[in-house]
Amino acid sequence: MGLNFTRKLEKEINLNMLKSFKIAMLSLRIRIFLSMIVLIIMASVILASISIFQFKNEAKVYHQERLERNENAIKQHINYILATTTYPLNSGNLDLIFKDKIHELSHIHNVEINIYSLDGKLLKSSKESFSIDKVAPPIPKYILKLVRSSIDKRYVDIKTINGKKNRSAFSQIKDDKFKPLGILNLPYVEDDGYYENELNSFLIRLGQVYTFMLIIAFAFAYFLSSYITKPLKTISDKLSETSLSQKNEKIVLEANSKEINLLIKAYNEMVDELEKSAIKLAQSEREEAWREMAKQVAHEIKNPLTPMRLTVQSFQRKFDPTDPNVKQKMNDYSETLIQQIDTMSAVASAFSNFASMPAQQNETLNVVAVVELAMDIFNEDYIVFQSDSPEIISKIDRTQLIRIITNLAKNAIQSIPENQENKAVLVRIQKEENYVLITVTDNGIGIQPKDVNRIFEPKFTTKNSGMGLGLGIIKNIIENYKGTITFETKYGEGTTFIVSLPIINT
Repeated sequence: MGLNFTRKLEKEINLNMLKSFKIAMLSLRIRIFLSMIVLIIMASVILASISIFQFKNEAKVYHQERLERNENAIKQHINYILATTTYPLNSGNLDLIFKDKIHELSHIHNVEINIYSLDGKLLKSSKESFSIDKVAPPIPKYILKLVRSSIDKRYVDIKTINGKKNRSAFSQIKDDKFKPLGILNLPYVEDDGYYENELNSFLIRLGQVYTFMLIIAFAFAYFLSSYITKPLKTISDKLSETSLSQKNEKIVLEANSKEINLLIKAYNEMVDELEKSAIKLAQSEREEAWREMAKQVAHEIKNPLTPMRLTVQSFQRKFDPTDPNVKQKMNDYSETLIQQIDTMSAVASAFSNFASMPAQQNETLNVVAVVELAMDIFNEDYIVFQSDSPEIISKIDRTQLIRIITNLAKNAIQSIPENQENKAVLVRIQKEENYVLITVTDNGIGIQPKDVNRIFEPKFTTKNSGMGLGLGIIKNIIENYKGTITFETKYGEGTTFIVSLPIINT
């Protein structure tokens, strides 16, 4: 019962995997439809990305140019102040020259202005909070070095503070003879609000345009995919209806594609070839049917011969004229032989009359006794028979039950290598709810993983001889009686076959 549950679970898992696979295998129509939609979406994403990059680049250039324009305008104003001042032009007088002018400059140009000495000390600032007395932080030495070493005596320091980019321009203040007097510093905070608003507005308009285009693309893709795949659908329907057992119609369709017309032509030619080979195939099928019938009949006739041979051998080995039960044993042996002979006779009669295998008879019998009797024909001393109950009644064909047991027992014996030590075959009968379970266990070589799913297939065998019909036949017999046959195996350790038959009377 546990094995049946495991198999049902595996079957459900396989079905779920199959459904997922079918979902993944999209039709050509859907692929064309999705491809066009994906192209539209990719185009919109690429255009939006390029636009964002372009806006950010423009914002960068804008801030850079704006800072340069402010700096040039302030320098021109500073040069005018230096040219008109009454103070001597030297570094020590810069704080006096711009004492009042620096606030005027800041107000006119609407920027913060700082004037430093050549060694980086703050002399004057447009911010009211600054004064020379409060010891403002000097210009870092690396900036002073960069300003002095640059060609235009200028350097722009860029830092990000609190998520905002800050530019700080440093340039030398010179007199009319180009002698350095000090350093001009212009702090500048980049405000991208304007460009961000423009970017957001552009993206909204772009989204609206592409939403409209996407709606149009949906409609266009639907009709285009239908137009392209309609001839293919016609061909597919014809192919699904194609059969060797009937006359197939040709496709009469003028497609809008050269490739599809070639496909239609190939299909029509295939129909012609199928009609030509139909007679040959029918003849071949009849011959194959005769061959398969001959193989099955030969197997069915050969199958009882083994227990008959074993019965005779067992009789020769165990016959004791002085045994008080000799008459009963001879009757049992004779009955077994007669049953097997009757089976062969029925098979021969069925074959001669083009009928199926012997009809199954429903007999009410003790399964334990019949199985024990069937096991008596085997001479191997390592075969053990066990039963949880002396009597388990079921309704089944006695001959067919013997065939099942002898076939499974013979397979178990043959699965054990001749040179193996500690051979063991266990035949056990037990009752489980409304079923009788017959298990045949061996410690042979087992079944290879690659052969597990094929073990009940007709004509499949793992032996060097035989036609592989035995397990397939007994499976059909068991299923005709509403029973089941399963197996558990581990390659290199052995196999257990489990036969489950319904109990009709307890």
